[in-house]
Amino acid sequence: MPESGVQPHILVVDDARDIREPLVRYLKESGYRASAADGAQAARRLMRTSGIDLVILDIMMPGEDGLSLCRSIRENSGIPVIMLTARGDELDRIVGLEVGADDYVAKPFNPRELLARVGAVLRRTNTLPPRLRGATAERYRFGEWTFNAAQREIVGPEGLALPLSSGEFKLLMAFLERPKVALSREQLLDLTKGRDAEVFDRSIDNQVSRLRRKIEQDAKNPRYIKTVWGGGYMFTSDVEIL
Repeated sequence: MPESGVQPHILVVDDARDIREPLVRYLKESGYRASAADGAQAARRLMRTSGIDLVILDIMMPGEDGLSLCRSIRENSGIPVIMLTARGDELDRIVGLEVGADDYVAKPFNPRELLARVGAVLRRTNTLPPRLRGATAERYRFGEWTFNAAQREIVGPEGLALPLSSGEFKLLMAFLERPKVALSREQLLDLTKGRDAEVFDRSIDNQVSRLRRKIEQDAKNPRYIKTVWGGGYMFTSDVEIL
């Protein structure tokens, strides 16, 4: 998050000069600080030496592609990422979001639309509570359960493993990374569905109900996932990173 009074610093990573340079100019004209990198190696140098608040990242680049760089960014920082691609392929969009992108824009794009996406992602990510101890871990323990992120399953005290659906996995991960913090439905939607979330989407309530049925001894009197008055939920257990 930028310091108070300092405009966010946007990094544009694209091997196409005719895209990255006009985009950097447009971002600067719109009030942001902006830098450009023509590939993953240059992007990493800038992220080490400059305070970057958001990355606009092309998927299709020579050498290390944008998906690999996005995955690395997500493993090592909380910097939000907006993915760009020349293809409108649904698979690209899904894979981009799965590796941790916060949003996705297909080329050719309208600069005003991209600017609106930048503002929305910055507002959304800057209001989210920070993760527990920073980077995402692979295994967590809470109560009598062990959560294995790589296998997408929880293991009970008798060693019985229960697989999680994609929605249950993302929701539990959001709770375990931010324990004992009240999270609104909107924040949980951002953490689990990103730009695919619909306004007034109540699917979070359904996902919470399904997750409670798996991890709670009594889903009607939950021990782990408490309902917060006014809308939202809190994961109330201590969480240990293994």
